[in-house]
Amino acid sequence: MVKRIFLLALSACILSLLAACEDQTPVPDESWPVKETVALTVWGAEEDEALLGQIFASFQEHYAGQADFQITYQPQSESNCKDVLLGDLEAAADVFAFADDQVAALAAAGALDPIEDDASIRSTSLPAAVEAASVGETLYAYPLTADNGYFLYYNKAYFTDEDVQSLERILEAAEQAERLVAMDWSSAWYVYAFFGNTGLEVGLNEDGLTNYCTWNSTGNPIRGTDVARAMLDIAASPAFSNRTDQEFLAGVRDGTVAAGVSGVWNAVAVQEAWGSNMGAVKLPTFTCAGRQVQMASFSGCKLIGVNAYSQHRDWASRLAQWITSEENQRLRFEVRGQGPANVNVANSPEVQSSRAIAALLEQSNYSQIQRVGGKFWDPVTEFATSMAQGNPSGASIQDQLDRMVEGVTAR
Repeated sequence: MVKRIFLLALSACILSLLAACEDQTPVPDESWPVKETVALTVWGAEEDEALLGQIFASFQEHYAGQADFQITYQPQSESNCKDVLLGDLEAAADVFAFADDQVAALAAAGALDPIEDDASIRSTSLPAAVEAASVGETLYAYPLTADNGYFLYYNKAYFTDEDVQSLERILEAAEQAERLVAMDWSSAWYVYAFFGNTGLEVGLNEDGLTNYCTWNSTGNPIRGTDVARAMLDIAASPAFSNRTDQEFLAGVRDGTVAAGVSGVWNAVAVQEAWGSNMGAVKLPTFTCAGRQVQMASFSGCKLIGVNAYSQHRDWASRLAQWITSEENQRLRFEVRGQGPANVNVANSPEVQSSRAIAALLEQSNYSQIQRVGGKFWDPVTEFATSMAQGNPSGASIQDQLDRMVEGVTAR
């Protein structure tokens, strides 16, 4: 009997202890932070893959513990980012790099929302970069670079400082050295160089979509046909080579190209190929209508946008800010040689001493912010390709100019 009472008491004691232990088990608090999985897709230039990999790693390290990040990089040309993005906004990248001439269309389509708390961006970015990232007074994107222009690279082993002032002299010297001078006439962006300082005009109408263009004018002191004939004379030189930017760089590396028109994105590669012989200056003059005309250029900035339809818009905005931070714009200059939009980095001794950046700044006196509608590109490319090939069809130059302008100004 005593034994039974003891066992009952022992059982009751054990049950009591178990209940006590159970009561002390922590109950999850709904206020406790739960790590979310943040999947972000980033579009950027193919050449930026390694650099962006570094930037993503530092971003994840900085925000470690706040979320589980899955950042996917996909190469996408900055020049036609808008068209791809607007094809399916909900399936597009969360963060993307694009050229500033697309900002108005992206904002109008609802792909970009105004940047909140933009005071710090305005105060730390170059004024021209802020303007390029804005529609009216509203900021829609994060300035990344302020170097989207072009100038002349040349190998000092073949040209003197005097040679590179005139395109005709550059071609003569290159021919004597059995080398090539490269420029991309398949890109209307570069072809603007011949029309920009002639009094012939192109630009956006007030609707922000269609273009005006007088490149076929017969009433100006310099007519459209004068520019076309100058282009034909240039193309006739054995030293002239109409080649893309990638083909220009290939020629620099294999030694066949001694000079060419390109931008700061190739500065590191050209420096590696030519070493101390690398030279960079503003674009030269060219002979047109019996006078020397300074070659013009389009200018602009590269921007980082945040997709308004991103499922993780707050984190996408943080990543965009991280990519365009002062530290990472400095890293971009060191790795890629690209000119920063950040004021402090742009004014640093390292940037100020860059030959490529100095050439770009010199050329900026003869440049215009790129503001043209989508109908500009193909007609100009078609016309310039004909000139580069020596007008193989034999068609009237004026007729070709008229057809080009009709296409550029189409509604």
